[in-house]
Amino acid sequence: MDKKLIEEDEHFEKGCTYCHGGDDSQQDKDLAHKNREKRPSQNLKVCEECHEQIVATYSKSLHYTTIGQRNRVVERFSDAETKIFDKEVFEKSCRVCHASCGDCHVKSPQISGISIGLIQGHRFVKKNEGKTCAFCHGGRVYPEFAGEYGGSPDVHYEKGMMCMDCHNKRELHGDGKMYQVKEEVRDRPSCRDCHKMGNEAKLTAQIAHLKHQDKVSCYGCHASAEYRNCYSCHLGGGSTAKPGFMLGLSPKNKKLVTTLRLIPTVRDSFKSKGIRMEKFDHLPNYWDTPAHNIKKRTERTRFCDACHEEGKGFLTKGMLIENGSRANMELIYNPKSIPIHK
Repeated sequence: MDKKLIEEDEHFEKGCTYCHGGDDSQQDKDLAHKNREKRPSQNLKVCEECHEQIVATYSKSLHYTTIGQRNRVVERFSDAETKIFDKEVFEKSCRVCHASCGDCHVKSPQISGISIGLIQGHRFVKKNEGKTCAFCHGGRVYPEFAGEYGGSPDVHYEKGMMCMDCHNKRELHGDGKMYQVKEEVRDRPSCRDCHKMGNEAKLTAQIAHLKHQDKVSCYGCHASAEYRNCYSCHLGGGSTAKPGFMLGLSPKNKKLVTTLRLIPTVRDSFKSKGIRMEKFDHLPNYWDTPAHNIKKRTERTRFCDACHEEGKGFLTKGMLIENGSRANMELIYNPKSIPIHK
């Protein structure tokens, strides 16, 4: 600990034991640390005394409850299987991903047994996306954003932008409503927040946007490279990551073509817990993804033929994972050829 930090930061005014417990009257290390709490902000009441309004909303946020993870996968289960999942899997496995206040502002949690430790020497950090957002979302989103996976950094990253330039504090802390899945969250970031229709510098771009409006997502044209897809996920058995790029119909909006990412849930993912996933085919194995490797110009923005004649990147029957969900077929989209007018 930096003594100067202790003197300057108001979080230390009541001493270490106020948050961590233990006995600061003891000279012996073991006695002083007896009943010490390593992650005190797991109990939100510790932070609530000073940050009452934030805690009130955060306690219901998806970052804290992780209920969105649960609510998606249980759509594959029978009622009896859902009860097993809640007791044997969600609380013992999935819930470890929930973020307490300290996980973002003081010290990173352990993910797969790994932690980056204190973010900045026990300093209470307002934001440091490269250590906080990047650590928890470092499997997919951040490496793609920074160009560490796929080889092409996002244009926004290249211009010096970070997570909080698009995602806001209200979105991360919650707004007091307990959403069941992230799609319910209001005012989520949209490309059109900054890139207004009709403000394009070139007429060709304006026409292209009007033609594809509400038919193709921004990512469908502007995702620039392959992104991480995970295969063969088993409970406790890990998965295999492979680069890939897939275009198809959004499971949430069958009228919209977008980038898809493989969800690594296979039929026997939870077999060891007695869950057969009786409704496995209710959901596809592919889900729409906001790929974070955006470029202004890609092969698809330069050449209409890339999609309309060659069908590059589009999901096909031959690409589908073996023994996957029957719902996968509903996502396949074959682009129409462009009529040639003589």
